[in-house]
Amino acid sequence: MDYRSESLKKHFEWAGKLETASRVKVCDKDSLSLAYTPGVAEPCLAIQRDENLSYKLTRRHNTVAVITDGSAILGLGNIGAVAGMPVMEGKCVLFKEFAGIDAIPILVSTQDADEFVNVVYNISKSFGGINLEDICAPRCFEVEARLKKLCDIPVFHDDQHGTAIVLAAALHNALKIVKKSVSKAKIVINGAGSAGIAIAKFLIALGAEDLVICDRAGIIEDSPSFNAPQRELAKVTNPRGIKGGLFEATHGADVFIGVSAKDVLKPEMVSHMAQDPIVFAMANPSPEIDPALALKAGARIVATGRSDLPNQINNVLAFPGIFRGALDVRASDINDEMQIAASKALASLVADDELSETNILPKAFDPRVAPAVAAAVAAAARDSKVARI
Repeated sequence: MDYRSESLKKHFEWAGKLETASRVKVCDKDSLSLAYTPGVAEPCLAIQRDENLSYKLTRRHNTVAVITDGSAILGLGNIGAVAGMPVMEGKCVLFKEFAGIDAIPILVSTQDADEFVNVVYNISKSFGGINLEDICAPRCFEVEARLKKLCDIPVFHDDQHGTAIVLAAALHNALKIVKKSVSKAKIVINGAGSAGIAIAKFLIALGAEDLVICDRAGIIEDSPSFNAPQRELAKVTNPRGIKGGLFEATHGADVFIGVSAKDVLKPEMVSHMAQDPIVFAMANPSPEIDPALALKAGARIVATGRSDLPNQINNVLAFPGIFRGALDVRASDINDEMQIAASKALASLVADDELSETNILPKAFDPRVAPAVAAAVAAAARDSKVARI
């Protein structure tokens, strides 16, 4: 199937992938008076007295906002917030289908960080959580950090943390197969945008000690040619002091992680990696190297972001269960402990006797995924004291 042309046809047919469904019937005078005026005044006054009752008296407890500024839409770039609406609607559908969460697309028509933060903060009381989506780096780091400080509900940038969580689960299982550890593995990340930086930070939290991060300009350094988040990361990576670019970085590496662009990883780079190299080429729709070429060049395990190839690294394995767990305990944050718990839960769904070079993650439609991730996230929220029920 030509998914792009068929999808356009279906979107004309659907005229939107979401609609509002009422949870109550308004069919006579009494039902109207209960759902609306005059009866509705009583729950309003109850919430005025205790704001926490908004979680019990309204749908806030199960509602997430999916919010974008349109600056980095699904690999298409800065196409604007309105053009990103089909993606936001699609993300809302995934929330509902995979975790039973009501999600609402919100388009913010500004790419000024101050204005964006102000808008999102001022509508945050309508929701139980906020999923930031498709916001370019480095602005995405700033707006997420500021909103996490301002809001008393979870704020989660899925392009950063969802990607890191799923990748870390896949890497944990891949390293099991090749009998290596994350602390000893030499890991190269190509792409120092939102996903690449989040992956690096997450792997460091999991014990990685030898990370080298590359961008278009080469291996990142603490120099003016790189942005502030990249410079900060440069201070705690590249412990062997490698100079140059991707060719030099991949020499002797155990793992390549690509969140960058098509065909940037050459077969000769795979050939000079360490024994049994792991290649995660996640650029979409075309990976950093064709998987067949990577395997021919000596890769032991290959993963991509594509659903038509083995070992798909897909954020849908993470964000529905993460928000389900956070909402279930009314968490005030999705912290590091919750994210690590989610990754470990995801990895554990592939038993040791099921692991293989083409089976390092559960499939997207495995019904165990969202409940397992949600349970782990809820438990971690309680243990880390951010759960409120």
